[in-house]
Amino acid sequence: MGVESLGAHHKKLQGLRKNLTHVIRGKEEAVDLLLAAMLANGSVLFEDVPGMGKTTLAKALAKSVSAVFNRIQFTPDLLPGDILGSSIYNPVQGTFTFRQGPVFANFLLADEINRASPRTQSALLEAMSEGQATIEGKQYPLEPPFMLLATQNPVEFHGTYPLPEAQLDRFLVLLSLGYPEPDVEVDILHAQAIKHPIEDISAVLSKQDVIDMQAEVRAVRLDGSISRYIVELVGETRRDPRLKLGVSPRGALMLFRAAQAAALLDGRDYVMPDDVQRLAVSVLAHRVILTAEAKYGGNAKPDIIREIVANTKVPA
Repeated sequence: MGVESLGAHHKKLQGLRKNLTHVIRGKEEAVDLLLAAMLANGSVLFEDVPGMGKTTLAKALAKSVSAVFNRIQFTPDLLPGDILGSSIYNPVQGTFTFRQGPVFANFLLADEINRASPRTQSALLEAMSEGQATIEGKQYPLEPPFMLLATQNPVEFHGTYPLPEAQLDRFLVLLSLGYPEPDVEVDILHAQAIKHPIEDISAVLSKQDVIDMQAEVRAVRLDGSISRYIVELVGETRRDPRLKLGVSPRGALMLFRAAQAAALLDGRDYVMPDDVQRLAVSVLAHRVILTAEAKYGGNAKPDIIREIVANTKVPA
């Protein structure tokens, strides 16, 4: 990886980071996780109560990249064809014409994804993992880059359908913005007194920039000792008696790739153990399932992952 290329991309990423922190204030860590997910060519699931800025942050990212952006508002009556597209019959010519659905975009916002039925949710599985959509027996590739930005309300809310484990495992990270600090919230009130800050931002990256950066992520060096560290972390989730389902090999690979992306975001061409540690909860916690005893005993998945990270030996 060339020094000039690394520096040029780092400068553009700082411009992108500036855009997002201008729109969502006081959430720098969440912004960095979102950017790392984009660089790692992964999907993001935002989970929070309504009104936290989940949709706004997703729209700000899409607006900051000169690319095709589509949004789907998920509702209980949404069908897979409404996402993927369908064939329309032309009675004059007697032929069928395929009409692309909103999934054919570079950035796809699936707003309130857990309000749709499991059948409709699963329509995105192939796009998330393989970058294509199979419609009426024919495969249609999605133009890169493709990134799914999904938002959901907590599963305890009325009218929601929990995402199945197979779909959760395909999200690189799960983000929760949480309530802002009081001083930050005052700043938010004044920042939106006249207009929304998202109106001030413009594109700072092109589609090709994103594709080039995603290729450079794969060239970021990761020492064998750190690879073994990742494997040890996910192995502990499979042995922990509080978890009936540990992290899958896909989860280990996603932590590997996210660590590479975090290093590139920081302007480095090598991964440090710290990259793995600060990403572990966001990448791994949504992939594990608590036993019934652990769930009703007050255990939380993020806390278990933090405990595993704290108790696992860090490579020198």
